[in-house]
Amino acid sequence: MRKIFACAFGAFLIVGAAAGFTGCGKTSVKRTRYSIEGEYLPAEGRLKASMTVTVPNLGEETLESLSFELWPNAYREGAKYAPVSELYGDSAYYNGKSYGGIDITSIEGAKSYQIGGEDKNILSVALNEPLFPDESTSVTLGFDVKLANVNHRLGVGERNITLANFYPALCARGEEGYLEYVYASCGDPFVSECSDFDVKLTFPSEYEIAYGGAGEVSSSQGKKTLSMKSEKVRDVAFVLGKDLKYMQKSIGGVCVEYYYLDDSSPDTTLQAATGSIEYFSGAFGNYEYPKYTLVQTDFPYGGMEYSGLAMIAANLREDEVAAVVAHETAHQWWYSMVGSNQFENPWLDESLAEYSAALFLENHPECGITYADFIKQSENGYRAYFSVKSQLSGEKDTGMNRSLTSYSGEYEYRNLAYDKGVIMLDRVRMLTGEKAFLSAMRRYFEDFNGKIATPEDFIACFRGSNVEDLLRSFVDGKCVI
Repeated sequence: MRKIFACAFGAFLIVGAAAGFTGCGKTSVKRTRYSIEGEYLPAEGRLKASMTVTVPNLGEETLESLSFELWPNAYREGAKYAPVSELYGDSAYYNGKSYGGIDITSIEGAKSYQIGGEDKNILSVALNEPLFPDESTSVTLGFDVKLANVNHRLGVGERNITLANFYPALCARGEEGYLEYVYASCGDPFVSECSDFDVKLTFPSEYEIAYGGAGEVSSSQGKKTLSMKSEKVRDVAFVLGKDLKYMQKSIGGVCVEYYYLDDSSPDTTLQAATGSIEYFSGAFGNYEYPKYTLVQTDFPYGGMEYSGLAMIAANLREDEVAAVVAHETAHQWWYSMVGSNQFENPWLDESLAEYSAALFLENHPECGITYADFIKQSENGYRAYFSVKSQLSGEKDTGMNRSLTSYSGEYEYRNLAYDKGVIMLDRVRMLTGEKAFLSAMRRYFEDFNGKIATPEDFIACFRGSNVEDLLRSFVDGKCVI
């Protein structure tokens, strides 16, 4: 996700690895499979669905239960961890505060279930039989999602309906068991193993639908049904809209689609998307999905990424569009294909995506933003943040390895996860040279494509280049910029 702010907001805010289910590796064909069938009911503002999830146990321990994230419950009334911060509340909740949530309506293939976690965010399913290593099990869940009236990842927006993070998502597994996380209003709290999806989604015929993956839409009796498949992905997401316009272009065998509302220069936006796919494929490694879909929607932040699909905000300034498109497209490499723990180490994918955008702009001067200006903007933003933080709070901890809920607010998150990461990678590139830098980035992509990488995994890809200590000093907060 790319966030854009003015520094004045930030000053105000300051005052006020996975083990187990790692079936995403290149040599493995076993992955969790989701089969989801649902219908969006606009009169009720609901999505009614059922899901069969088939889970292989690729770890060494016998499992007695499965844990799922219930992300829609962050939108419920009384949630401890709200999905939208006060800074963006007015733009997101366009008709005042609104609430949603998820109900589990049925379960088959399991003994029982319970909803718990710190914020009613975890669904625990007790299995009928122990799940031994190298075996798999299937569980079928019925669920009902009430959509809040909100411009966000999940909700009925002013002009579009966004359906992202709407289904119970199997928690990734770490060394000590399931990785269970609460929602966070800054950053992306989603940590997902690669999975395969088979989705049938029905909706009224007056809507168009934007989606990643391979699929087709059929019509019958005033309704449309999307049937789609997506393999080796972190998630699936959809955008429905009555006023979406469409254009597409192929680049390097990849179909790039653009759905938009009121873009005054849609050709330019689409060119930024196709150019990004082409550049990143050459710089880091091939884009692996059958198509890439970009959709303009009333999103309160700059943009948001999902596997094979990215959203960009409809209120972007013209001079912001190319950088946001490049950033969200870069997340197809640094999030979707190469995963990381976005909750514990959010800088890892955001710094790489933001710096990848800088590299793209350096090689595409027609976008009107120079590499030097991009780096200078990050440096100015970070130094202003550091100065204000030091003067007002006396604290100088700029360590980047911190969880989403440990940030003081949007401004601190932006400056440490994005701007400081850009500065770090710019310094690394200067020291190693462009050839060695891109070689390390390609090594990182090749070694961790389909996996969940750690900060040490990334740093190790620069072995032999004498910048490993520099990287650690940035990440640990020991260097002074």
